Amino acid sequence: MRVIICGAGRVGTGIARRLSREQNEVTVIDQSKQLIREVAERLDVRGVVGNGAYPEVLEEAGAREADMVIAVTYSDEVNMIACQIAHTLFNVPTKIARVRAQGYLDPKYSDLYSRAHLPIDVIISPEREVSEAIMQRMSTPGAFEVKSFVDGRVWAVGVKLRDDCPIVNTPLRQVAELFPDLKITIVAIKREESMWRAHAEDQLAGGDQIFFIADRHDVTRALEIMGEAARQARRVIIVGGGNIGLFVAKGLEKLGNMKIRIIESDGKRAEAIAEELERTIVLLGDGLDRGLLREAGVADAETVVSVTNNDQVNILASVVAKREGARRAMALINDQDYGPISEAVGIDRFVDPRATTISTILQHVRRGRIKGVYSLSDGAAELIDAVALETSPLVNKPLREAQLPEGVMIGAVYRDNVVQMPSGDTVINAGDRVVLLAMREHVKDVEQMFRVSIEYF
Repeated sequence: MRVIICGAGRVGTGIARRLSREQNEVTVIDQSKQLIREVAERLDVRGVVGNGAYPEVLEEAGAREADMVIAVTYSDEVNMIACQIAHTLFNVPTKIARVRAQGYLDPKYSDLYSRAHLPIDVIISPEREVSEAIMQRMSTPGAFEVKSFVDGRVWAVGVKLRDDCPIVNTPLRQVAELFPDLKITIVAIKREESMWRAHAEDQLAGGDQIFFIADRHDVTRALEIMGEAARQARRVIIVGGGNIGLFVAKGLEKLGNMKIRIIESDGKRAEAIAEELERTIVLLGDGLDRGLLREAGVADAETVVSVTNNDQVNILASVVAKREGARRAMALINDQDYGPISEAVGIDRFVDPRATTISTILQHVRRGRIKGVYSLSDGAAELIDAVALETSPLVNKPLREAQLPEGVMIGAVYRDNVVQMPSGDTVINAGDRVVLLAMREHVKDVEQMFRVSIEYF
């Protein structure tokens, strides 16, 4: 596949790395000579210096032969125009644009992105994606990673096992025998820097990060058994009143029966969000101010979420909040190098917007009937939600006969409004939704399993 990526920032570079690793022909456009030089030296991609919204630059990048344009520069307008030109002049089949300004995303303007106007196939709003990720993690505070699939019916959850966890030092094949009510499929294990697909004989250890797939109704029970059952927060403090902070507050208000406070340092912004929110109290000031945190009720807060546009502020605000009595702290961190630091200083969870955005883009890059994708451990593996077609090699045979690749494991099958945990006897039917894990080197195999072959027609 030939892909042009406009923008060599964190997201653009992350997508370029992922796609080039899979032997796609990738060209990256950016106005910064230094960024282009760096990305071309580090990755197996071609670099073009210039503005992605200029026809001659897109042509130089190979737009006439491109299968896809992914526009993720820092300018919404450049992203949109790049897609328009890619369509009008070069007839590029798929155009993806990152759009941040909320005015462009108002539902009443949805017709703007039709083929007759601005022909963009996929609009990605990082702020909304990240807000949803934060909300989902807040709903299961015992987990460090949560992603929903199949319209929210199937959840994938990441948990770090403590030394006293009941399933530690137990082979996975015995977990089902010990806990018959635990209707989950453990699909991957990460120990220190190594991650692998789970096997029946694997024995879990304290400190392991495990990833399991389950019916959403069984997630709480699973976390209870693992000793990670924590109630969803009812008293929340949000540091930062930008778009993400505002979206999170609005989402929490819909849940009802919550005490929400936002701390925002800009007076005009504080006034603006106060008008949009119904039951959230907006406090003007610095999220690092201990006195203001105490005024916000930090000692009684179950969760403090720091979502300013400064990683250092988010980390420090979370640390200060924990020192002042908050039970849990979550921080928005753009620089992935800060992730290990945040854990070392006692921050319970962090959200990487780059990883969230890349996962969303991959959902539309993947070939086949792929409905959802979530990337784990910087691309070491992917969780994939796909539709089984009549032509799929998985269909109409027991899974034990399906000869799945070594790095692929099916976690759940959804059929007729019922989530099933798979076994060797499970038979997948055409039309079933299948949620699975694929290690990096086997993602292409999964795409092939769920592609429409010519015989289908």
